[in-house]
Amino acid sequence: MSSLALWGVVVAGLVVLTPLADRIKVPQPVLLTIFGLALPFVPGTPHLSIDPEHVLPIALPPLLFAATQRSTSREFRGQARPILLTAVGLTVASAAVVAVVAHATGVPWAVAWVLGAIVAPPDPVAATAVARRLRLPGRVVTVLEGEGMFNDATALVMYHVAVAAVVAGSVTAGEVGLDLLLAVVVGVGVGAGVGWLGHRLLGRIRVPAAETTVTLALPFVGYLLAEELHGSGVLAVLTLGLLLRDVSHTSVSSGGWLLGRSVWEYADYLITGVVFVLIGFELTSVLEDNPVAAATLPLALAVVALLVVVRFVWMFPAVWLLERGLAARAVRQGVPEEVAGVGAFTPRETTVISWAGMRGVVSVASALALPHLVASGDDFPHRDTVVFVGLVVVLMTLVLQGLTLAPVVRRLGVGRTVDEAAEVARLREEATRAALAAVLAREDVPAPVRDAVALQYEGYLTAQLALARARAAGDDAEDRYGELVDALLRDAVEVERGVVVRARAEGLASPHVADEVLADVEARAVRDLD
Repeated sequence: MSSLALWGVVVAGLVVLTPLADRIKVPQPVLLTIFGLALPFVPGTPHLSIDPEHVLPIALPPLLFAATQRSTSREFRGQARPILLTAVGLTVASAAVVAVVAHATGVPWAVAWVLGAIVAPPDPVAATAVARRLRLPGRVVTVLEGEGMFNDATALVMYHVAVAAVVAGSVTAGEVGLDLLLAVVVGVGVGAGVGWLGHRLLGRIRVPAAETTVTLALPFVGYLLAEELHGSGVLAVLTLGLLLRDVSHTSVSSGGWLLGRSVWEYADYLITGVVFVLIGFELTSVLEDNPVAAATLPLALAVVALLVVVRFVWMFPAVWLLERGLAARAVRQGVPEEVAGVGAFTPRETTVISWAGMRGVVSVASALALPHLVASGDDFPHRDTVVFVGLVVVLMTLVLQGLTLAPVVRRLGVGRTVDEAAEVARLREEATRAALAAVLAREDVPAPVRDAVALQYEGYLTAQLALARARAAGDDAEDRYGELVDALLRDAVEVERGVVVRARAEGLASPHVADEVLADVEARAVRDLD
């Protein structure tokens, strides 16, 4: 099998296993990792070689930017304290505990900190996939996603400093402190600057394809520029991503927003999936090339156990301290405790957050990115040990916690009764009514113009309310009427598609005209069915 054919097999596995994961209720990263472990054992399968220097610059910018587009800075500000307690405090504590244990087994301190930084950050992909499917409370999902983004920044700043210390051979405490300060200040500054320039540029383009090209380029520009200036590329991408998320709708056209959303969802899906498959390949390679792997396995198992225990030991006291702080603030402000947010996390929710500590993409990418040589020309010390332990930790936490998180959530009864479909319908109706009122209030346009636009919004509002009534008419727990509504809408969409495609094929409409009509048909299908 050629390397090109192997990449085709990897992509085909990604396509097949994604719907299978939903069908059998197993997190997609778990299935992809198992697939990556099994594939190298197929006779004739070549080894996938990856240049360590290219792993982080290629994988991290799109993954981090895509993560920022799933939330807003406002949500993170609302849960800032728990996010900081986990993303900074817990990440540093986890890295420190792992470094101490690794050093006790004979690994030098700088290399031990490299290992700690690699395995410290949990990955939110598998956890939030389960969280959203099981309708966990929004605050829990926000904390998991916020931790997943900002602990990457914390861990990767530590990682770069530790790797630099190993490569250089020696480093002082002052140099470490300066590097950390420079990483944070430069990273945030570059991210804010690139985000502001991107916002201004997007406001002048107004062409969907060009707008999406700019948003694809910005994360790489921010990351590479920050790294070139010795800052944190991760913080740069997070800063510019959250900034654009908050302001992009004032600078991007509707078509650009729809296209960009689809492109970033796909980029996130493809890169994340490929990285999880690579876990298996790299682990197999390390096992074949590293004769001390068996002796290293106890260290890997000890690190897995420590990470699980440290997360539980950290999380419950942290939540208790958070509750006490909120209660004290409520007393000072003279407001009811529920208004101040006291009681934000129940013990059951804290247990779920504690168990959702799967390691993933960032740990794999940073392990694969370790250089092979140091400044003196010698081999990077204990590289195989660090890579092996890092990949085993990712594999075991994905399988152990990834497969059991959903049963734990169900067992604890941590779920919400909020109907997201009803929330979507309510917000759509509110936005449509507001737009209709604004149109009817316009006295500065001719009546035929105003009436035509108002009629379009009135028709849309009438259709929304009728569909909502039809979905609720069955009044049964199985939502049979809702399924019938969706099925009939799909049939109608297929008829529309058929008419347009047939007209294009028979030359009754030009390809451009047909594509414009199809774009409208598909947009309505997405709006009413997804």
